[in-house]
Amino acid sequence: MRVALHTRLKPGREVEYEQVHAVIPRDLEVALRDAGVSSWAIFRDGLDLFHVLEVEDYQAMRHALRDHPANVPWQARMSELLAVEDDYSGDDTGIKLVWELS
Repeated sequence: MRVALHTRLKPGREVEYEQVHAVIPRDLEVALRDAGVSSWAIFRDGLDLFHVLEVEDYQAMRHALRDHPANVPWQARMSELLAVEDDYSGDDTGIKLVWELS
């Protein structure tokens, strides 16, 4: 399944966010792939971040990563940079698709 997400940076954290994402920890990449993620892209427009990911089952991925030892410190680091922290407690489904040219 393809899922789109929107997150927002804290003002002034744009460069730091991009630097942190320049190299994703290997154990986090393995955890993401083990949880069914085949691709994940992040686009930035000012403070707004738009994520597009391909994943076998988005909800299952979220549950698998919630307490994963590779994801917990990553999310702690992201919470320093993002305007709204993601604690993996919800059952979000991403941004609703309105139209697509295929």
